[in-house]
Amino acid sequence: MRTILHHIGGQAVDGGARRQPVFDPNLGRPQAEVVLGDADTVERAVAAARQAQPAWAAMNPQRRARVMFEFKRLIEAEMDTLAERLASEHGKVVSDARGDIQRGLDVLEFVCGAPHLLKGEHTVGAGPGIDVYSMRQPLGICAGITPFNFPAMIPLWMLAPAIAVGNAFILKPSERDPSVPVRLAELLLEAGAPAGVLNVVQGDKLVVDALVDHPEIKAISFVGSSDIAQYVYGRGAAAGKRMQCMGGAKNHGVVMPDADLDQAVNDILGAAYGSAGERCMALPVVVPVGEATAAALRARLVDAIAGLRVGVSTDPEAHYGPVVSAAHKARVEGYIQLGVDEGAELVIDGRGFQLQGHEEGYFLGPTLFDRVTSDMRSYQEEIFGPVLQVVRAQSLEEAVGLASRHPYGNGVAIFTRDGEAARSFATDVEVGMVGINVPIPVPVSYHSFGGWKRSGFGDLNQYGMDGVRFYTRTKTVTQRWPRSGPAATDQSFVIPTMA
Repeated sequence: MRTILHHIGGQAVDGGARRQPVFDPNLGRPQAEVVLGDADTVERAVAAARQAQPAWAAMNPQRRARVMFEFKRLIEAEMDTLAERLASEHGKVVSDARGDIQRGLDVLEFVCGAPHLLKGEHTVGAGPGIDVYSMRQPLGICAGITPFNFPAMIPLWMLAPAIAVGNAFILKPSERDPSVPVRLAELLLEAGAPAGVLNVVQGDKLVVDALVDHPEIKAISFVGSSDIAQYVYGRGAAAGKRMQCMGGAKNHGVVMPDADLDQAVNDILGAAYGSAGERCMALPVVVPVGEATAAALRARLVDAIAGLRVGVSTDPEAHYGPVVSAAHKARVEGYIQLGVDEGAELVIDGRGFQLQGHEEGYFLGPTLFDRVTSDMRSYQEEIFGPVLQVVRAQSLEEAVGLASRHPYGNGVAIFTRDGEAARSFATDVEVGMVGINVPIPVPVSYHSFGGWKRSGFGDLNQYGMDGVRFYTRTKTVTQRWPRSGPAATDQSFVIPTMA
């Protein structure tokens, strides 16, 4: 059985006596084991980063960009192999795994422009003989803690901007699907980055706490559940670190009476059930406006769900595969039962689904609830599985209120042909990312990703210019060069001004 190790200082490191199995969700049995580190492992990674970072930061940004370009090329060359390994550990279908990698590559491509992104500002003649300019400088050593659901995309969202601007980076990936992050570190080394610029430490809470507490780690980016995001944010901020912590979600899709229902259903189906619903930007709640819209939407959803194919990760015809673990399958099934107990109408029950030849796999069929209400716990909490809930609204204002009052504020979408309705929706809804006839409104790599309320803790979002700002600090220089001749003898004891 394979053993997945740490990657520290450019080498595979078997640090720590603890082991944990890595399962194949399609079969429900272990396929590898991963070493779990501890505070000593983190200390070793920090030492490697400390040694590598100064020279990497001193390299001119154009040369660093060349390394990042080569890193991108190497990942693209291994796309199929990486996607297959990712799918085998996560459970998502291979085509979705390729998308996972590609969205990470988009951010990597953006930060290849580091020479331009790092340019500061310059003012000539801000005062008599005085010029002012600013520069962006790396923080030093940064870290990222990433979830199981995007084992390539989210690590690349973090490590690519951090490293491109001159930092060293320590990545703690999910212990459920740790192979691809290690391979990314190996490929960055092959691309020409010095050993120690990117280190991967496998682990659980022991490693998370050691990263958050280490005094030499200046910034931490986190993606995971909201409770853990809040914990990590609070602990890191109390230690004086720059923190960027993304939490859970309960995204709503509002369907207006004038929407193209066929297109809306097609979009909602992929957004709700793709990747078995294990996405923080999934669309698990649909809000039809008006009873006629609700009836028509429900009928189309029932017909469309009947055509969904649940299969193994390697099935090219499958729409989605298994969830990540037996525990997570049981958790989702528990939420389905909770919805029934709370009085929601269970239209389609995905429990009990089995795939022939893969009876021990972690498969769930698509589930559909109707007449869900906002006071139900199954609506308030994140299910993170292939479960779609219909919450009926009688007006656009009511629909906006549902999304705005929800404790999560990651993403929201509206389906409509009415430009005025779409504009007011985008302006008024209290959610961080909005889609207009776009079901999964993840911004492109040169904008930034981030939610509101319990979906995001911290002032700066992921990637885009916010990512560059997060991993750098601005230094502003005010300079005056004295003219030749006798030195001025006047003294001033007032605050200097440029008047």
